Amino acid sequence: MGFGCNAAGVIACRIIDSPRERLIAILTNNFAPCNGRFPTLILLSTLFVSSCFVENYNSLVTTLSITSIVLLGIATTFFTAWFLSKTLLKGTPSSNILELPPYRLPQVGAVIYRSIIDRTFFVLKRAIYMAAPAGAVIWLVANIPLGDTTLLSYLTHLLDAPAYYLGVDGVILLAFILGLPANEIVVPIMLMAYLSTGQMVEIENLATLKEVFLNNHWTLLTAINTMLLCLLHYPCSTTLLTIHKETGSKKWTAIAFLLPTILGLILCLITTFLARTFGLFV
Repeated sequence: MGFGCNAAGVIACRIIDSPRERLIAILTNNFAPCNGRFPTLILLSTLFVSSCFVENYNSLVTTLSITSIVLLGIATTFFTAWFLSKTLLKGTPSSNILELPPYRLPQVGAVIYRSIIDRTFFVLKRAIYMAAPAGAVIWLVANIPLGDTTLLSYLTHLLDAPAYYLGVDGVILLAFILGLPANEIVVPIMLMAYLSTGQMVEIENLATLKEVFLNNHWTLLTAINTMLLCLLHYPCSTTLLTIHKETGSKKWTAIAFLLPTILGLILCLITTFLARTFGLFV
């Protein structure tokens, strides 16, 4: 239910009658790539994964790599749901009953109201709550001087050490951290850091964009791990606010934040270790 928007997917979990299973669905909803993550996945797959193959098959390879990422997310959803049902959320599974309700004529006004006010409006309102302060924080981080450098450069160098073991660099880690308000801004933040522009930028030319990445020591391994982090990291701030509203619990909101993040870090550690051990993707 989260393929379009994870926040909307969380709200859609209301249709599940069992509180236990509804909570499992909410916690695993983030493993479905939302519209904010698909552009990053497609971009990196196009620039790095498909370029390893014959040009005639680039589109096919890109499609297969994105499909693989989506299938990985689905597999992670099933595994995590099973794990939660055996640990934190033990209980008796509810019965699967298919029942046709009495037919009623659709109430157009009620449908429009629920769609716009109860779903779209509240999701957008939560996004706005986070967007304004987050934009200010990102600008300040990029422009506050710190000796001969900026706070952004200092933080990226600070994160370089742990990022090495994840097969990425400090810029990528910081981009995901600062990209909490929306997944769409992760790549612009990377470019802001790499190009030292002081503000988020976009590069439309793919060749130029790839050159920027290559000039900053990106490899196929870097791209793969960035795609894995894109799939498996904490929900955006709007989704987290929605989870808190739907569950009424800081505990489950924290678990929803930590669960995909820990899985993503572990997967990147394993991928990087295997790649460097066997000389793959470098």
